Amino acid sequence: MTESKTPPPSGRREARRRNRQDMILTVAERYFLEHGYAGTTMSGIAAALGGSKGTLWSHFPSKEALFAAVLGRVAGAYRAQLSQILDPEGELGSILHRACISLIAKVTSAEAIALHRLIISEGGRFPELSQIFFELAPRNTRSMLADFLKGAMARGHLRQADAYNAARVLMALCMAGSHQQLLMAQIKAPDPAQIELDAAFAVDIFLRAYTPDDPPPSAVSSI
Repeated sequence: MTESKTPPPSGRREARRRNRQDMILTVAERYFLEHGYAGTTMSGIAAALGGSKGTLWSHFPSKEALFAAVLGRVAGAYRAQLSQILDPEGELGSILHRACISLIAKVTSAEAIALHRLIISEGGRFPELSQIFFELAPRNTRSMLADFLKGAMARGHLRQADAYNAARVLMALCMAGSHQQLLMAQIKAPDPAQIELDAAFAVDIFLRAYTPDDPPPSAVSSI
C-alpha cells in the first residue's frame, strides 16, 4: 500500500499559521518604515492586512512584540548567511573578507538603512526599540564573530586578545565607510565594487592590528 504524503491536519494548520505570520511580518515591516513606530498602530496594520485586529493579536500580543518579530526575521536571515561564511577550517583572510562583504552589504541595504534610521529617530522616545535592535542585530552578530575570532586566536592565527572586543573593532571598521555616509544620506547605496573595497580596507586594518608577530605559515594569506 502506498503511504499518503498528505500532511496531517495539525501540520497543515501549523503551515498556514507560519504563512500567515510571514505575511503579517512583511506588511508590518513596510508599515513601520512608512509610518514610524509612534505612528504605527495594531489597528492600522490589521487594516493593511485586510483582517481583524483580533486575528493580528492572536499572533502578536503587542506592537512591541510585533516590531521585535520584524527585526528578528531580518536578523535571523543574516545570521544564517553569516554562519555559512564563518568556517573555522577555512583560510582566515578570505573568510574575514567574505564576512565583511556580507556585513557591509547587509547594513547598507535599503531595508537596513530604513530600520536604522527609524531606531535613531524614535529610540529616544521609545528606548525599548533600541534595546530590541541591539539584542537582535549588533549583539548577535558580534557574538558570532567573537566565537570565530576566539577560535582563530586559539590556533595562533590571531594574537591573543579579548575576542569580543576584536569583533567590535572589525564591525566598527565595516560600518565606518559607506554605511555612515549612507545613513546620513550623503551618498547613494554602494555598488558591489565599493563594498568590496570597503571590506578589503576593513580586513587589512584588522589584520594589521591582530596578526601575531610569528603566525603559523598557513595562518593568513592575501585576500
